[in-house]
Amino acid sequence: MKITNYIAAFFMAVTLTACTSTDEEITGNGNITLEFDNAFSTSDLLLDTAPYKGNETEKIKISKVKYIVSNIRLEDKEGTIFTYPKNESYFIVNEENPESQFINLFNIPSKDYTKITFGIGVDQEKYLQGAEGQGEFLTKAQDAGMVWSWQAGYKFFVFEGTYTSINTPDETAFAFHMGSHGTALDNYKEITLTLKNSARVRTNATPEIHIVADIANVLKGTTKFMLDDTAQIHVNATKSPQIATNVNGMFSVDHVHN
Repeated sequence: MKITNYIAAFFMAVTLTACTSTDEEITGNGNITLEFDNAFSTSDLLLDTAPYKGNETEKIKISKVKYIVSNIRLEDKEGTIFTYPKNESYFIVNEENPESQFINLFNIPSKDYTKITFGIGVDQEKYLQGAEGQGEFLTKAQDAGMVWSWQAGYKFFVFEGTYTSINTPDETAFAFHMGSHGTALDNYKEITLTLKNSARVRTNATPEIHIVADIANVLKGTTKFMLDDTAQIHVNATKSPQIATNVNGMFSVDHVHN
């Protein structure tokens, strides 16, 4: 009888220990960091270095990569979505500025997040608020060269450099600038990525979501762009949406640091 009681007590202790270790009480808010790591195919992206292989015989040397990240949302494992405050949710990632590639988000509810959604560019709702509604971000974008001076509207994505090919042996400049142009051409798109492991936000732990942006997808994505055919794209009713689709497909989650 005593043996039976000891066994029962043992299993009760094990059960209580298991409950304590797995049923974590999660309260409060924490922070999260997004790292945007630009690459070109399987190589790290380095500006103004030896050329990368573009399409067919084209070789490109990249001098600028910049894009606007906005409207960030996080989804937890129960499907509940947390939307980061809109007025604080516009950022410029600039390959020339390593600090800009780390986006720090604050006061995130402590949960286990499994998906992230963000936009590339500025949505029409924000754009239509005008200069006053866009606040400090408009000035920041102007200083970063992410606004067209000759037309109302933001540059969502900037990709510049030089290229050579069999048909173009001398280094020739290329520039892809993609954005919305007033309300006539809306190229704002959002991307949802599933995390490979959950980002566990806690009051005493700040996870980092490592997102890779494969810039090669701009030229080699859903639409293939030959620089020999078109080396300059700014406002183009056909090609700007195609660039937007290619940019939308260049992001993936590499891993999550908890």
